[in-house]
Amino acid sequence: MTTLPRIAKSKAKPLVSEEEDDELPSFLKSSSESEEEEEEWEPKSKVASKRRLPKKPESKPKKAAAPRSTVVRKRTRKTAVKEEPNVSLPIAADEDSKDGLKLLHPKEETDPKPKTRTKKPKMPQGTKINVIQGKMDNLDSDEIPSTSAPLMENEVKQEKYEEDFTFDEPPLKRIKLTTLPQGKPVKHPGSTKHQEELEMNWDIVQVLSERTNIEPWVCANIICLFRDENTIPFIARYRKELVNNLEADALREVQQTLEELRTVAKKTHVTIQKIKKEGKLSGSLLTALLNCKTLDELDHVSAPYKTGSKGTKAQRAKQLGLEPAAISLIENPVELSLFSYIKPNVKGLTTIQEVEAGVQHILADMFAKDKDTLDFIRVLCQQRYICIQSALAKVSSKNVNEKDVNKFQLYQNFSCNIKNIQHHQILAINRGENLKILTVKVNVPDGVKNEFCRWCVNERWRPKRYAKPELMKILHNSVEDSYKRLIYPLLCREFRSKLTSDAEKESIMMFGRNLRQLLLMSPVRGRTMMGVDPGYKHGCKLAIISPTSQILHTDVVYLHSGQGFREGEKIRRLLLHYNCSTVVIGNGTACRETEAYFADLIMKKYFAPLDVVYCIVSEAGASIYSVSPEASKEMPDLDPNLRSAVSIARRVQDPLAELVKIEPKHIGVGMYQHDVSQTLLKATLDSVVEECVSFVGVDINICSEILLRHIAGLNANRAKNIIEWREKNGPFISREQLKEVKGLGPKSFQQCAGFIRFNQEYIRTFCSNQQTKLAAEGHALMAKADVQVISEKQGKKKRNPAANTVVWPNPLDQTCIHPESYDVAKRFLTFIGGNPNDIGKPDMQQKVNAVIQKEGIEGAAKTLNTTVHTLQIIIDGLTQPEGFDFRTDFEKPDFKRSIVCLEDLSIGTVLTGKVENATLFGVFVDIGVGKSGLIPIRNITETKLSKAKKRRSLGLGPGERVEVKVLNIDIPRSRITLDLLRVL
Repeated sequence: MTTLPRIAKSKAKPLVSEEEDDELPSFLKSSSESEEEEEEWEPKSKVASKRRLPKKPESKPKKAAAPRSTVVRKRTRKTAVKEEPNVSLPIAADEDSKDGLKLLHPKEETDPKPKTRTKKPKMPQGTKINVIQGKMDNLDSDEIPSTSAPLMENEVKQEKYEEDFTFDEPPLKRIKLTTLPQGKPVKHPGSTKHQEELEMNWDIVQVLSERTNIEPWVCANIICLFRDENTIPFIARYRKELVNNLEADALREVQQTLEELRTVAKKTHVTIQKIKKEGKLSGSLLTALLNCKTLDELDHVSAPYKTGSKGTKAQRAKQLGLEPAAISLIENPVELSLFSYIKPNVKGLTTIQEVEAGVQHILADMFAKDKDTLDFIRVLCQQRYICIQSALAKVSSKNVNEKDVNKFQLYQNFSCNIKNIQHHQILAINRGENLKILTVKVNVPDGVKNEFCRWCVNERWRPKRYAKPELMKILHNSVEDSYKRLIYPLLCREFRSKLTSDAEKESIMMFGRNLRQLLLMSPVRGRTMMGVDPGYKHGCKLAIISPTSQILHTDVVYLHSGQGFREGEKIRRLLLHYNCSTVVIGNGTACRETEAYFADLIMKKYFAPLDVVYCIVSEAGASIYSVSPEASKEMPDLDPNLRSAVSIARRVQDPLAELVKIEPKHIGVGMYQHDVSQTLLKATLDSVVEECVSFVGVDINICSEILLRHIAGLNANRAKNIIEWREKNGPFISREQLKEVKGLGPKSFQQCAGFIRFNQEYIRTFCSNQQTKLAAEGHALMAKADVQVISEKQGKKKRNPAANTVVWPNPLDQTCIHPESYDVAKRFLTFIGGNPNDIGKPDMQQKVNAVIQKEGIEGAAKTLNTTVHTLQIIIDGLTQPEGFDFRTDFEKPDFKRSIVCLEDLSIGTVLTGKVENATLFGVFVDIGVGKSGLIPIRNITETKLSKAKKRRSLGLGPGERVEVKVLNIDIPRSRITLDLLRVL
């Protein structure tokens, strides 16, 4: 185990060098390592005992005086060869192989003989093995290196035995942090308790590929990237060639599926150990457990062996000794005589009928746990019409509110094919069932049962020799009993579980897409804004903030209590005094009345000479944030009610910086968010926030701690340490200085560095001032004192006495180029004849265009010995203007001067509106009448979306502007149905 990192380092081989190493989930990492520790500990003890023998007769000739290391190395090789079959799989790849993707069979420690390698891990076809190479020059190739696995294994073993094997040094001292070109650290989890490792009967890469419809080689790479603690933003931007250009949403879906498979494998491992400890583990049961790919299957197989279980009918029959009779009925029915099993004094064996019933129960259990049988019935169900039905439950009106019953009116007599049912319908049915308003069942036609029974009797479980009619009757009854009592309930659970899981995932992904759209709304900079938190009794809270988000004034006005005219004068004075022409109104209580109040004054030109406009924004989460510790720390002297007005104004000025302060699930752009897995929901939304903040980037010298903690690779503690370093040592000059922050190691630096930005003009000014001060003080100070002053003022740690230079900024730090690609970027600048000081200027754009037109991006990448994706990031970083913000391409708030009433609408009216929320059944659009209209999902087609909006969900996100036509108006219910004309 101690030699794995060194082997990987010396070879600098790909991230995944063996297909067989890509099958074990990361949760089994500790078990895999403990296996390796056992294997290396055994030869250690043997060799150590042999080393003591020559020491006793010290007067032996020179033969015993050979160099100690040589003796050890020779003996080590001999001993290690004996253990070769046990360590070959863990060592097959580089340092990642300690997380090998295949479980080994339990090791028999008492047998010193080498095991024959009869079983080799299955290598998934089409899997790309060499994923990361030293120079990364073959990353676009999809070829499978057919001979890489055995060659790699032999090389690793030879190097291990000849060079790196040692007994005198603890493992932890031999671990190196960086072994690959990308600087991925190898984390050693320390010693773990040895556990028997079990091999699953399915390949995690193949299953992951089947469930996500992603190529196996991509899945293999993603598993390794996640195992190395790479974040989704980092992978999506800087490892595109390894994941075939997958977007962050697809990576999240793979990550969730991978965690599900790991959970199944982990629970299977624990279940097997538990059953084995109880002495109930048989060969057939072990096979059935290792075949399980879902938790439902695992529960079905392991249910009879749970603690406290009374045992199944089959178990009780086996305890009576009827299992040989059941096996004989299939294998050799001619010699079977059930009468020989009758025992008048034993309960359950007193009559022939009881014996037949016991045999039937054993056979039914055997059928229900057979993999081929279950696979056949599943395929059969896929070819038939299986429907899910819901009906009104028979409950008393005392237990259920009549209002709640009416909400589920659509599902009180509902039936739909499971292939066609919508995700939101599943979530609605599940909610009704949980509230005991609906009863739900899965309807499998009788034709499935008949064909299944016929196949079992005539093919799969047909007796191998002639069976008497009475025995065939038992077989028929066993098949029917197995289907009705065991297999059908399993199928129902599987269908319901699959539908629910898919619906929850889609709901969470929809929430994530809406959240991303909201966070990436284009900021409105350079305006002084008035935020208004509407209210009746307690008045409307006002807050005026500067273009730099500083609070200029706060107040409370009572617009809806008969004092509208007098309060209007106060508002006018405030707007004129602060030259504020933009009003932001929250969409909470009294929003409609407050909007009408401002619209009326604007129409009357009451605020002249100011041209005042207003917009409506969601205030979801503002109240929660206003009483949070973060708000108290940021605005300690402000009343919580006024803090919400400040938050509303800042949501327009910089939506991302403000909304990250609020827990994502409180922003309110989801659907059935309380019915889905809260753990999965939180993980997904936090990942979306991290993705948005990282892709936008943050200026490390002015950003808040809350914003900084959402950068990929950082957390609350690291963000706090960065802020403390900045306060103590002054602004950061370059990305390299991040390495000096406490708790920010090589891995964290790798993940976050590309998303950190620097205002170059501010940094250059700061450095010039510092240089002037240092030059003036340098004449009066000795060299040692000079070093100390420079070190303190620049925030540099005193590494050596010669550190008497000022840190100057790196122009590449203002770009999205990752530090690991700086060398390539410099070579590219030389290649095009560019100057680093011209980054973001038109001259740089012209030089880049000229070279790319002449060489082509593929040719340029080949010349620079890099990948096309890396070169594209470098080109983007060099050509984007300083302070570039890709959010400018997204929608801005819709500023208005007047409103339209619901009564003014008519069928056929064409309006422009802004998407408020997107659900699985449609999109809600604010058309300025106080009530959102609904565009049914069937009216959102690919032809109506622009090329930029054509995504797999055909979805529209919050904030997008659309042109719609009114299809129907239901004024009593305040329902407006719209048709999407186009996306603006």
